[in-house]
Amino acid sequence: MDQRTLQLFLALADTLHFARASERCHVSAPTLSRNIKQLEESLGVDLFLRDNRTVRLTAHGKAFIEYAKHSLQQWQQLKQSFEQQTEQLVGELSLFCSVTASYSFLYKLLEQFRLNYQQVEIKLHTGDPALALDRVLEGHEDMAIAARPDHLPANLAFCSTGYSSLQFIAPIGHGEIAQQLANCQRDKQETPWQSLPYIVPEMGLNRKRLESWWKKMNIKPSIYAQVAGNEAIVSMVSLGFGVALVPQIVLDNSPLLDKVQIISAPFQPPAFEIGICVLRNRLQDPLITAMYQTAQSMSV
Repeated sequence: MDQRTLQLFLALADTLHFARASERCHVSAPTLSRNIKQLEESLGVDLFLRDNRTVRLTAHGKAFIEYAKHSLQQWQQLKQSFEQQTEQLVGELSLFCSVTASYSFLYKLLEQFRLNYQQVEIKLHTGDPALALDRVLEGHEDMAIAARPDHLPANLAFCSTGYSSLQFIAPIGHGEIAQQLANCQRDKQETPWQSLPYIVPEMGLNRKRLESWWKKMNIKPSIYAQVAGNEAIVSMVSLGFGVALVPQIVLDNSPLLDKVQIISAPFQPPAFEIGICVLRNRLQDPLITAMYQTAQSMSV
């Protein structure tokens, strides 16, 4: 039952004259008559009594007037609240995320946000995802796209926007590591995890997941390099310097995807839960609330 139909009904209920009601609503008399008939059919009752000379309200019609007025009033109030909210949201909002997140998770979020809040200016800073939570906690950014830590700080709110599995990757080609893995596969031998060199993150949840995996595998790793940012890790692996653990989302968006291979591992590290995080006390800010609510609407 749309708002236009209710408006047509109220016009006829007020004038009790099809010609005057149709003129008031800028529709033809047949269009008005058809809409009223469809409304009555949907309700299963007659709202008007008609003959060649008069139009009168039935008892159902009189009762329906209050519903129609109340419904239209609520509709207008809702529209006005949305319009006022949109008009009030003017200012800057700073966001931090990795390069990969900027054109995957964050892209969809900003696309939806901009549909409703065109006057909000977004300041986007990219960098090592391991720094995301600290950037928010220290007040450098309003919000960040980050992997949810095993223990989320109590003063942070987190809204999930998706997940990404973690994958071990190795180089493809004729280098020493690629050849070693190829020989193991050919001879149906286990991957020599203990002897492989590792490219590892300098810090962050990915580093913690990898260290936990080493401990479970009883491995004392040979670390070739410590790198800031998963994109750089993929680059170093593709050049044959070692193996690494990276999020699947990074691989899917990497231009070097065809230069690395995924290698299966026992005790696969758990996936990342990716989401938007913000200080709880900042949710009083209308700009931050609007972005956070947009993320929540997309996560449903």
